[in-house]
Amino acid sequence: MLHLISYTERNKSATLCTPSSTRSSYQTLSDRGRHHETMRHRSNLLRVLTLLLTAVGITLASQIGDGAAKVVAAEQIRFQLQHDRVIIKYGKQPLATYVFQDSKTPRPYFAHVFAPNGEQVTRHHPPRPGQDAPDHATFHPGIWMAFGDINGQDYWRLKARVEHAGFIDSPSNHLGHASFSVRNRYWNEAGEEIVCSEVAKYTFQALHSDDSSRTPTGFLLYWDSTFASSTGTFSFGDQEEMGLGIRVATPITVTHGGQIRNRDGLINEKQVWGKMSAWCDYSGLVGNHRIGMTLMPDPANFRRCWYHARDYGFCAANPFGRNAFTRGKKSKITVANGASLKLRFGILLHAQPKDEPRRDLDLAYRVYLEQLKNKELAPPSGK
Repeated sequence: MLHLISYTERNKSATLCTPSSTRSSYQTLSDRGRHHETMRHRSNLLRVLTLLLTAVGITLASQIGDGAAKVVAAEQIRFQLQHDRVIIKYGKQPLATYVFQDSKTPRPYFAHVFAPNGEQVTRHHPPRPGQDAPDHATFHPGIWMAFGDINGQDYWRLKARVEHAGFIDSPSNHLGHASFSVRNRYWNEAGEEIVCSEVAKYTFQALHSDDSSRTPTGFLLYWDSTFASSTGTFSFGDQEEMGLGIRVATPITVTHGGQIRNRDGLINEKQVWGKMSAWCDYSGLVGNHRIGMTLMPDPANFRRCWYHARDYGFCAANPFGRNAFTRGKKSKITVANGASLKLRFGILLHAQPKDEPRRDLDLAYRVYLEQLKNKELAPPSGK
């Protein structure tokens, strides 16, 4: 049994100043030394200015390994808040819908998610009769996080509900960050008490392959959830149906010619199911483009993820199901009263012409990790 007593965020702040003890030593430098120090400070100033320009919408180029990807500040991403959902667009093009009130699916989710070329990459919600498989119609709305067992309560199969308790940070595009954060309450199945609460922040960025490209090659959705309770301990159980899930559009399912692929080169349900990997992609051809979604767990999560992958169009990144996937020792992740558990994921929405070589998804994964390391994503302002 793993007990989480406390949680400390990594590198929560950074100081852009020179310690006084270092400044005093500058007085003894030779003229040449002073010149070198002056040039170094100018270089540092340029780095700071670059970060500031990025924050107001200038493209930040991230050189990673042998390739280069450009993370574009999300100045074209816009939100429209309605009474039960948030409509998300890139320019005039639909990007996704975040639904926070739905009597049939009583937990928040993203539906009608689109790849950069304008094709829908998630299954229609609800499924279209005669066009989409009708299975798990309310369980699999598009992109969601859910758990089949928290203190014995089942949120995956909708036996217990997750209540949207409000926005901590309203949907906005501020200083180049298109994001919003919410507070959710996990009620028990009887609806009489709260098992735990969740603070979730969602941030969107666009990826361009070069300065001349007008259409992004991908969108990155950063998912940052923290679970806690001030009234008692709670535990995450061991099931297949735990974690971050996606349900892809019907044309890109394996049963319609699509493909599941993980970082280690394993392919489709038979090879991918129950295996750990740094990322897992689900993609296929729609018209003249290959479109898809890639699940990328943060390696700083408490445990690596196994993948619950199905050829019919479903995949989930699950760090809880040790026994469910390996028949090993049953996992029970207990969060103490006043402590917290953080889960972070990246979801890449991508598209490319079908006649081009397959893009390097490992590069997108490294971009995701680099952004986390550089603290491009601020934590929610609420507690």
